[in-house]
Amino acid sequence: MSTIKDGSTVKVHYTGQLKDGSVFDSSIQKDPLEFTMGQGQLIPGFEKAIEGLAVGDKTTAEIPAAEAYGEPNPQMVVEVEKAQLPEDLEPEVGVQLQLNQPDGQAIPVQITAVNEEKVTLDANHPLAGQDLTFEIEVVEIA
Repeated sequence: MSTIKDGSTVKVHYTGQLKDGSVFDSSIQKDPLEFTMGQGQLIPGFEKAIEGLAVGDKTTAEIPAAEAYGEPNPQMVVEVEKAQLPEDLEPEVGVQLQLNQPDGQAIPVQITAVNEEKVTLDANHPLAGQDLTFEIEVVEIA
């Protein structure tokens, strides 16, 4: 029987939850997630949780923030003048935007605060600082 190891192409079904039990993502009712182990496509704690499992195995993995999306980085939070935003944008907390770096790479950001003159933008992953729980079922190993 084949088990998951570095280089395995794997298909899994998963449900990701926060500490309060709310679901933030799931592959149930969709196609399973397919990836290759060891290529950095997933958070480290997810890969660690399924290493050595076989088709049909199920596991529940509690992944600390450090092995998920890390802790929030204060350097990824910036304040900008409202005048720097597109004229047709009404800034509100929770709105997702995309900033373009000088090299053309896009960075997703979220508005976290708005006042008379400035807007606070946070480029941290929305799940940074969160401990996560995943229910995982191995569907296929190639």
